[in-house]
Amino acid sequence: MRAAWRGLPAKRHSVGWEPGLMVPAADGSPLITDHYFPRSQGDFPTLLVRSPYGRGLPWSPQYGLLFAEQGFHVVLQSCRGTGGSGGAFDLWRNEAADGRATVSWLREQRWFNGKVGTVGPSYLGYVQWALASDPPPELKAMVVQVGLHDPYSLFHAEGALRLENALAVGVGMTYQHQGTATFLKATLRLQRRLRDVTAAWPLRGAYVPALGSELPWLDAVMAHPDAEDAYWRGASLAESAERLRVPTALMTGWHDALVDQTLEQYARLRRGGCETALLVGPWTHTSALQQGWPEVFAESLTWLRTHLDAEPSGLRPTAVRVHISGEDTWRDLEDWPPTAVGTSWYAVAGESLTAQAPADSAPVATFRYDPGDPTPSLGGPLLSRTAGPRDNAALEARDDVLTFTGPPLTEPMDVLGPVYARLTISTDTGHADVFSRLCDVDPQGRSVNICDGFVPLRTVEQAPSQMTVPMSSTAHRFPVGHRIRWQISGGAHPRYARNPGTGESPVDATVFTPVRITLHAPSALILPSSSEEA
Repeated sequence: MRAAWRGLPAKRHSVGWEPGLMVPAADGSPLITDHYFPRSQGDFPTLLVRSPYGRGLPWSPQYGLLFAEQGFHVVLQSCRGTGGSGGAFDLWRNEAADGRATVSWLREQRWFNGKVGTVGPSYLGYVQWALASDPPPELKAMVVQVGLHDPYSLFHAEGALRLENALAVGVGMTYQHQGTATFLKATLRLQRRLRDVTAAWPLRGAYVPALGSELPWLDAVMAHPDAEDAYWRGASLAESAERLRVPTALMTGWHDALVDQTLEQYARLRRGGCETALLVGPWTHTSALQQGWPEVFAESLTWLRTHLDAEPSGLRPTAVRVHISGEDTWRDLEDWPPTAVGTSWYAVAGESLTAQAPADSAPVATFRYDPGDPTPSLGGPLLSRTAGPRDNAALEARDDVLTFTGPPLTEPMDVLGPVYARLTISTDTGHADVFSRLCDVDPQGRSVNICDGFVPLRTVEQAPSQMTVPMSSTAHRFPVGHRIRWQISGGAHPRYARNPGTGESPVDATVFTPVRITLHAPSALILPSSSEEA
């Protein structure tokens, strides 16, 4: 693994290992823990890494070994109900108490120097936010990589089920802690059966052949699409960030399935006055820990040394560093989002995109969305290997996808910040979804996705309704000669469960009704843009 990454720092220490330690949870359940440590004399701080995905690959080398080599005790622990730990796993209800119990155990260890940092990605970020909800005094630094703080938003988008995410999390939570071979076999099985699972009528329970068994927690997640439902009470740890005073570094990728959660964490930390830093690279959820690992590890190591060892060399002077796609460069910024002017690009008849607002509210275009042949998803911020930027030619050739394209740019245009769309829509059934995507079209006509968004839509008596679609954020330069394209459709399957067109739950629907969706003027794509050279 070390040979696959270029530019990792030279190791400072040989590493020792104490596997299979039993740390008592608050209720006495044994939490199985491995301890990595520098084989050197000295006073070293401790990194707490709690995971539901096991303690083997990749966690052992990437977190246990690499960080211990740099002068940290690393406590790598399996969450309850996983990796041999006692008790039953729950998506969120035990992490705060179990994290605090582990810190209590640390206080009793002769090698513990009183300073704790936390580090880790994805759900390993969620357990950090859980500990931060009532941080122990020993907690001095956090590094949340492609991290989660709101389980609801991982599984649902304003009530619409993020189906592919749910299935990917189901495989990860069920099999990854059982070992690499078992996890790989389960992942391949899901890939082979994904089409059958996601096309089933009804959707409820259809995952069982692909995932190997019933998962009560997954059934519950799919059955509760309302964020205000009591089921989700206490799941979101967003408010932890606004109260936190522990220096916290955040890392994500523009095509990470959790990028919006990371940007929300950053905004809340800044609002609360907490010291924070943000790194956003050209990564997906998984590639941030693969191709992006040299940058992510270096950033993490610098932050932890600064706040646990008082060794600030290498800490950048600005709070934010982002990768600019379209020119493949990095840019340091004082804050995120930077100040930018919101520029409106209007959809007009003839598949054109113009900066000139239309004079009337006439229909612009119409298309038919058929749940029996749902518009497929392509790339974007997913948990799966199909995430990221893709050539959208096949998608845009479909009759159920609208595209509106601007003229070739005569000077570069930077888009840095949140992107969103304001649409005026009518439907003939009253029940539909809207998927909105920003693409960059090069001089050869290749259309590549930049960012996108999805919201359910309810209309009344075929009257046009106005709606706003948040389309995540980006940092992208449209070069000279490139064109801006706005793509609109009625779904992105299986990324999102298909809308049955009847108002029935997508999880239980067995009857599907095609819907005709009409786009009216004014409908605009809003870009935080600048034409000035950076």
